[in-house]
Amino acid sequence: MNTSGPAVSRGLRLTPFRGLRYVPEQVGSLAAVTSPPYDVVVRPDGLHHLESADPHNIVRLILPQADTAAARHRQAADTLQRWLTEGVLAPDPEPVLYVYEQRAGDILQRGVIGALALSPASEGIVLPHEDVMVDIVADRADLMRTAAAHLEPLLLSYAGDGRLNGASAVIERVVERLPLLTTTTEDGFSHRLWAVTDPSERGKIESDLSRRQALIADGHHRWATYLRLQREQSAPGPWDFGLVLLVDTARYPLRVRAIHRLLHRLPVSEALRALDGLFRVRSVDGPLPGALDALTGATADDNAFLLAGDGRFHLVDRPDEGLLARTVRTDRPAAWRALDATVLHSTLIDDVWRIPDAPEHIAYIHDAAAAVEQAERHGATAVLMRPVREDTVRDLARQGVTMPRKSTSFGPKPATGLVLRSLDIG
Repeated sequence: MNTSGPAVSRGLRLTPFRGLRYVPEQVGSLAAVTSPPYDVVVRPDGLHHLESADPHNIVRLILPQADTAAARHRQAADTLQRWLTEGVLAPDPEPVLYVYEQRAGDILQRGVIGALALSPASEGIVLPHEDVMVDIVADRADLMRTAAAHLEPLLLSYAGDGRLNGASAVIERVVERLPLLTTTTEDGFSHRLWAVTDPSERGKIESDLSRRQALIADGHHRWATYLRLQREQSAPGPWDFGLVLLVDTARYPLRVRAIHRLLHRLPVSEALRALDGLFRVRSVDGPLPGALDALTGATADDNAFLLAGDGRFHLVDRPDEGLLARTVRTDRPAAWRALDATVLHSTLIDDVWRIPDAPEHIAYIHDAAAAVEQAERHGATAVLMRPVREDTVRDLARQGVTMPRKSTSFGPKPATGLVLRSLDIG
């Protein structure tokens, strides 16, 4: 994905740091202490599964469990400190950049993990493409502030020139060496991590990135949290940097997937009844893979959604043009107005179904099967989405136009728990 356009002189500034990593001898296995990013964990089943995998699973830091938010954040901070004291986690001896590799079948992704400089000048250098939810940013900020740590990296994509030079050349050399760690997680992905300790190699990476822009592929809420916490500081310090994974998508293209919605308090029967005369609604055959194929095959020029939760699948498409004209704002580009996520939120959720924009009413779930299962279990409605074309994401980001939150899921996402960054250690 070309997010950089022409090389720029004022670009990304990536710096080394002393990563916190699990001490292998202190845990059952590295795979057992890792987790997907916090917003991908399907609660509560996924949370309980991870907690039971190993008493030191990283989910106890990224999704601590307690009666209040303050208690959860304090618990995470105390747990982190205890693991450091007990030697479960330990900082690497010197600041480094890290090369990180993920592989599964024909999927291969490599990138560089480091501490990215934050500043007001980041606007135009790091490009967001989605809106964020204020309550989530506030919660993650409280967690980071209390724990004084960045617990999982953002995924940023940038475009090199396609040649094996600069950062890409260093990465390809480094992966021929003995890694710091190797593990395979239960999703079938193998993970390897290397430290870039040679100053000349680090210099080549940093020089290359200093001419680049990046697109936030995953982690908009964490990016907003980094900036919020930095603004709170009155002097330069560790909060001026954020933990990121940077991937050159000219060499390692990312996959774009949809994020689905679970409407907790809306039964499918009520959802369908409200659509009468406003959208075309058709029953489609299951099981789920076949129904998703029907959704994918819907006319590209129309908005389309798949509703589930009553044991059947309902394809919703062909919205009434007058309804769209009345409900979708007109001060945005045509590409934004045509997004499925725009129509879902502006037209369906806000106007037709009149669902409050609050966590007790709407959940965002990456896995379609999990969304359907939870909808059927609780008498709710799952709204399954199509992925957005990545060129649409890129073009809107360059125009400074953000998409509705949780419009895309780029991947593969880095495993959480392989490298952490302490704000107290550096």
